[in-house]
Amino acid sequence: MRDLTVSDIERQNVLNNRFAVNEIQKHLDITGLLFEGEYRYTKKMVADFYEVDISTIDRYLSLNSDELKHNGYTLCKGKLLKEFKLQFVHLINEASKTTQLGLFNFRAFLNIGMLLTESEKAKAVRSMILDLVIATINKKTGGGTKFINRRDVYYIPAAITEENYRRNLTSAINQCVDGHQTYKYAQVTDFIYKAVFKENAKEYREVLNLDTKDNVRHTLYAEVLLVISSFENGVGAVIQERYKSKHGIKLTMKEVEGIINELAEHPMQKPYLSDARTKMASRDYSFRDAYHGNIADYLKAVTPEEFECFIGEQSINFDHILEENKDVLKRLKQAEDE
Repeated sequence: MRDLTVSDIERQNVLNNRFAVNEIQKHLDITGLLFEGEYRYTKKMVADFYEVDISTIDRYLSLNSDELKHNGYTLCKGKLLKEFKLQFVHLINEASKTTQLGLFNFRAFLNIGMLLTESEKAKAVRSMILDLVIATINKKTGGGTKFINRRDVYYIPAAITEENYRRNLTSAINQCVDGHQTYKYAQVTDFIYKAVFKENAKEYREVLNLDTKDNVRHTLYAEVLLVISSFENGVGAVIQERYKSKHGIKLTMKEVEGIINELAEHPMQKPYLSDARTKMASRDYSFRDAYHGNIADYLKAVTPEEFECFIGEQSINFDHILEENKDVLKRLKQAEDE
């Protein structure tokens, strides 16, 4: 089981997922103080809930100040503190001369629960959090996350773009590269995946636990597909240039592998490859519970905007859209084959 106490990325993935946070709030038996449209909790309330001393809460606030502030812990003072005291003076045991008061919102309240190692109550909350996060994502995606990438509104145009540029690459391979007529396409694809993701297609399938019939490209995120499109188009163009410079002698697989590795190291490609690896590593880890060990250095927390994109109101039902447009897609396929 994942350990929220040791990974700031995993903690942030929970806290950036408002759908999971809302579900957790429904299940936790804690009453907050509604202040300025948000429930707040004093240090004493947090300490009492997690069954620890206030000094323990203070220690964690000191050690994890930036993270807790980022997730909603604030020092209430001045005019706001006066308003807070007027509203809740009968409910809090704080000295009237206090000039500042530490307040947790619900995200910060969860955040410190993910950090507390001394509290059995916090341990139970962490277990519940992990269960609810998985349940929430599965509920939002209809029970499976293998093709969660397709819920992005930009996926379909990106997939079409990648398919068009892949034709340029396959045409260049067919005309200019020596090798078995069927296997050479798979070999070049493996070289490209290895350069972009540091995994070949087989390794990628194992990480995502894909079936043999699953097309790897159908699981890629829109931004990743666009990077692949650019890379494939560049590889195809260089292959054709080298073929012409060799006066029509086909390139060997070794030469093609060299071209791909050179492009992967080109300064122009670096930021795009870095972004693709970050999105692949981070989203697969959060949404698919899939860990890409070879690009683990690129792992980051998924942003709130990404949660909205894939499981929020901005997401789409890909299968529903395909069903609605199946006649149009059929005509396009017929026109393409003519």
